[in-house]
Amino acid sequence: MSNYPLYWVDAFTDRPLSGNPCAVLLDTDDLDVTTMQSIARETNLSETAFVRTSQSCDFAVRYFTPAEEIPMAGHPTIATTHALWQAGLIPLQADLTHIQLELIGGPIGVTIQRRETPDGKGAPDWIIMTQRRPVFMTQHDPDEVLACFGLTAEDVLPGVPIQTVSTGTPQLMIPLRDHEALRRARINVDAYSALRARSDFFSPHLFCLGGVTPDGATFARHFGVSPDTSEDPVTGSATGGMGAYLWHYGLIEHPRFLAQQGHWLGRAGVVQVEVVGARDAIETVRIGGQAAGVITGQFTLG
Repeated sequence: MSNYPLYWVDAFTDRPLSGNPCAVLLDTDDLDVTTMQSIARETNLSETAFVRTSQSCDFAVRYFTPAEEIPMAGHPTIATTHALWQAGLIPLQADLTHIQLELIGGPIGVTIQRRETPDGKGAPDWIIMTQRRPVFMTQHDPDEVLACFGLTAEDVLPGVPIQTVSTGTPQLMIPLRDHEALRRARINVDAYSALRARSDFFSPHLFCLGGVTPDGATFARHFGVSPDTSEDPVTGSATGGMGAYLWHYGLIEHPRFLAQQGHWLGRAGVVQVEVVGARDAIETVRIGGQAAGVITGQFTLG
């Protein structure tokens, strides 16, 4: 039998049973792609992370949904960093601790802000990942896209495109008029699957300005189709792309804001967003979140 340390972590929240859950397995150098994909189907979460040895960074990690491997993801990065701290592999010896994670698309930087604890050892407060320089990709036919979600042109924020944006994983940005339009969105699986098969994005991110609480600047929903999660509670890579989109098209006044997601699913999550660079020359996007450990154990393969 082979045993792998398992950490089940809720990301983008400071309390268990909210935010977005992720299973993180350590010491997985011996697992091949087929086995990692099977484990991701077994956990049945939106993503499962596999930590491996890196020759160039502090750790390597690969992310799988139940359906496929993805190059970069936000909530698994937050969860993986927290799990590595839980496992004693990232000591927090200063207010800020910097590590690098090797993803299949190259390295990314992660900063851990330390909070004090009664035992004096400290614990992670906010975990902040630096995503890649945003790439603004295909602008899509609004009628074709909106039909996939039971929406019409009246539901869309006027004056801006429906567009694929990537800060590491291409995501379809769908800016909606208000919360009411966002709440009505329902995915048409057949129409959506056909659109995705001929397009350039991984998954759709529907959002509007205004949070569900006064401190939130945006609220979003993120859909998928089986075997992936039908609706992802809180998304990091898509939120990064959304931040770049909002800043680039002049929809937000300040490049730092709090994004909210998951509240309508009973899994409220908060993402700290910072867009770096001018509106027409964005350098990078940083997204941050808190995390809460839920389960520790072993994943056993007989």
